[in-house]
Amino acid sequence: MAQAASSPAQGRLTDLVNPFIGTENEGNTYPGAAVPFGMVQFSPDTGHNTGYDYSENHIRGFSTVHISGVGCGLGGDLPVLPTTGDVTSTDYGKYAAEFSHDDETASPGYYKVGLKTGIDAELSATKRTGVQRYTFPATDKANVLINAGQSLHKTLHTKVEILDSRTVRTAITGSGFCQDTKAYTLYTVTKFDRPFTTSGTWKGDTVTAGSKTSEADAERNGAYLRFDTGKDRTVEATTAISYVDAKGAALNLRAEGGRSFDKVHRAATAAWEDRLGDVRAQGGSSTLRRTFYSSLYRSFLAPNVGSDVDGRYTGWDQKTHRAKGFTYYQNWSLWDTYRTQAQLLSLLAPSESRDMALSVIQIDKDSGWLPKWGYGTVETNIMTGDPVTPFLTNAYQQGLLKGHEEDAYRALKKNADGVPPADSAPVGREANKEYLADGFAPYIKDRAHVKPGDSDYDHGASATLEYALSDAMLGQMAKELGYKADAKRYAERAQNYRKIFDSSTGFFRARDAAGNFTGPADPAQSEGFHEGTSWQYQWLVPQDLSGMVELIGGTDAANKRLDSFFAYDQLVADPAKTAREVWVNGPYDYYNADKYNPQNEPDLIAPYTYLSTGQPWKTTDVVHAALTLFTDAPTGMTGNDDLGTMSAWNVLSSIGIFPVQPGTDTWGLSTPVFERVDLTLDRRYYPEGKLTVKAPGTSDTDRYIQSARADGAAYGKTYLTTEDLRGLRNLSFTVGGEPSQWGTGAGAAPPVLK
Repeated sequence: MAQAASSPAQGRLTDLVNPFIGTENEGNTYPGAAVPFGMVQFSPDTGHNTGYDYSENHIRGFSTVHISGVGCGLGGDLPVLPTTGDVTSTDYGKYAAEFSHDDETASPGYYKVGLKTGIDAELSATKRTGVQRYTFPATDKANVLINAGQSLHKTLHTKVEILDSRTVRTAITGSGFCQDTKAYTLYTVTKFDRPFTTSGTWKGDTVTAGSKTSEADAERNGAYLRFDTGKDRTVEATTAISYVDAKGAALNLRAEGGRSFDKVHRAATAAWEDRLGDVRAQGGSSTLRRTFYSSLYRSFLAPNVGSDVDGRYTGWDQKTHRAKGFTYYQNWSLWDTYRTQAQLLSLLAPSESRDMALSVIQIDKDSGWLPKWGYGTVETNIMTGDPVTPFLTNAYQQGLLKGHEEDAYRALKKNADGVPPADSAPVGREANKEYLADGFAPYIKDRAHVKPGDSDYDHGASATLEYALSDAMLGQMAKELGYKADAKRYAERAQNYRKIFDSSTGFFRARDAAGNFTGPADPAQSEGFHEGTSWQYQWLVPQDLSGMVELIGGTDAANKRLDSFFAYDQLVADPAKTAREVWVNGPYDYYNADKYNPQNEPDLIAPYTYLSTGQPWKTTDVVHAALTLFTDAPTGMTGNDDLGTMSAWNVLSSIGIFPVQPGTDTWGLSTPVFERVDLTLDRRYYPEGKLTVKAPGTSDTDRYIQSARADGAAYGKTYLTTEDLRGLRNLSFTVGGEPSQWGTGAGAAPPVLK
C-alpha cells in the first residue's frame, strides 16, 4: 500500500508524516508535493472532485493547484501526464494511467508513483513552482501532455503557447466552487531541462502536430511535447504559476527555478523538517506520533502565498497591486479555520499569521469588503455567518496587528454594521438589516439567492449565533481600543443569541421574517442551522456560556444535557466505540441528530464546555475519545479537513491547549496525550521563546488532571491567556486514573466576555 517515503536519515520528523491520511472517505486531502503555505500544490488527480481518492487506481494528471480538505471541486489546474506512443486522445479521462499503491510513496514535499505504462513520475515543489521528473522506458515517443482545458472546476477559457524547444506557457480562466462564482485566471510557464524533439497542440478532439498555439473556450485544449529517451530516460521540468500575469509566472520561474529535481526535493524536505521541528512530542505510540505529525503537517498547508516574487498580486477588484512590507496570502476557508487553525498558526507561525491577517485587511482595501470564503482572487460566499471577525480579532488579541489595529477595526466595524453593495461580489452579513433591527437573522425557506454562494437567510438560526459571537469578539477589541460606545453596543448585540432561544423547547430555534419560531420543534430535526442541528449548535455561545447555562436551567441541567449530547456513560465505558458508532454517521451526515458531531465545525469547541460547568475532567474524556477518530490510515480524517481545521483541532487537543473562545486570547486546558511537548516559539511574539507542556504517565487510563503547575507554581484555572503563555516556560500536569477536583474552584472557568 502507499506509504510515507522512507529515508536513510533516522529521527526525522518528516518521516512520521503520511500525506495519504484523509485521502479516503471524504477527508479530501491530497498526497502531492508542497512547501509550507506554498502557492503550488503539485499532486495527482484520480477523478475525485477534489483531486485524489485513495480508492481510485488511475491518474489523469499531476496538477499544480489543490486545496486541502474542501468539500467541493476546486483547483486541479494544468494536469500534466507522461505517456508513450502516439498522441491521439485529448481527454484526460481516456489517457488516464493505471497505478498501484504498492508503487506509490509520499512525504512532505515529495511524491512518487510508478505508472503501469512503465513510467515513473516524481513531484516536488518550491513556494511558487512545481518540479517534476519522469523516468521513461527507452523510446523515441516519450510524451509530456500539458492539459490546459480540463481541471477540477469549470474551465472557461484557455490559451497554450509553445514558446521555444523547452518552454510552454498557458493562461487558464476558470470558476466554480460548490456553485458558479466569479472567474479567476492562472498563468503558468513550464520549462524542461532539455529540448523536445517534436511538439503539437490539441483543441477539442483534434490534435495538430507542429502547432505552436491553441486557444479555446470551454473545451479541451493543450499541448504535447515529445522526447527521445533511448539514451537519457529522464525528463525534468519546472512549472511556475502566477495569479497576476505571464510576466509574474516568468519571474517566479527565474527566481525559484533552475535547480535539479534532487536539489528541490532536498530543500522542500528541509523546509518541512524546520517547520515541524518547532513541536517536539515525546511519549505515545508510534501510531499516535505519526497521526499527530501528519496533522501538524496539514495545518501548515494553507492559506497560500498569493503574491509573486516581485510582490505583485491580483486583488479582489481584479486589479494588480503590490504588497509592501508583507507577503500577500489567499485561500480563506474562514468559517472553518477561525475556530482552530488560525490560533495554531498564531502560536507556531506568528510572522506568517501576521501577513495573513494583513492580507485579509488588504482585501477590504482593494475590494471594499472583508472576505467570507475566498479562493484565489475571488469571493465564493460559501458558508454563512461572520467568520472574518473572530479571525481578525484573534490576530489582534495575539498581538499580530501592531500598527494596523485601526485599519482592522474600521474594516470590521463596516462589516459588522452593514451589508455589502448589491453590485459587489461579497454577501458579508447578508441578513444584517434584520439582525440589527430585530436581533436575529430570519430563516426564509426557499428564498432566491441574490448572489452566488450560500445565504444567511437559508440558515438564519446559526447565522444569528455566529453574528452574536462575532459581535462579542469585536466588542472586546472596541473596548481595548477605547471605542466605549461601540464596545457597549457590540456587547449588547452579543446577547442576541437569546432572541432565538425557545423556552418551550429549551433549545435554539429558527425564526421566520415575522418573528415566529419555525420548523420542527424537535431540536434534532430543526431547520435553519448550517450543517448541523439545534443540539449541535446549542453550545456555540463561547462569549457567554454561563448565560446559556442559565437559559437551560442551571449547571445541573446543563451537565445532564452535555452528558446526553456526548453519550457520556457509553463514552466512559468504551470511548472509541462511542466515537465511531454513536457520534459519527458519515462525513456529510449533518442533520437529524442529537449527538456530538466531531466531523464538522459547529461542534469543535463543544467538548470544552465542561470547563465552564464545573466538570473539566469530562472535557478530557470527550476530547480523548474524539482523538481516536484520527488515525494514520487513508481514512484517518474526521470528515473534510477544510484547509487544516480538523488537523489543527487534533494538534491543539493533543497538546492540551485549545482556543475555547475563538477571536479572543483564551486557551482552555485539558490533559495532553503526550508526556512532554516542547514548543519553539518566535521570540518577537513570545519572549521566552519556548513552552514545555508535561504530563508524565498520561495514558488512556491515567488521563485525569490531578493538579497543574505553571513554572512551578500551583495552577487551578482551566484556561490560560496569551499573555500568560508569553511569560510561561513550563506547564505541567499531574495525572491519575480518577477524576479530581482540579479546575472546579471559583474563578477556574474561562471568563465570560463583558
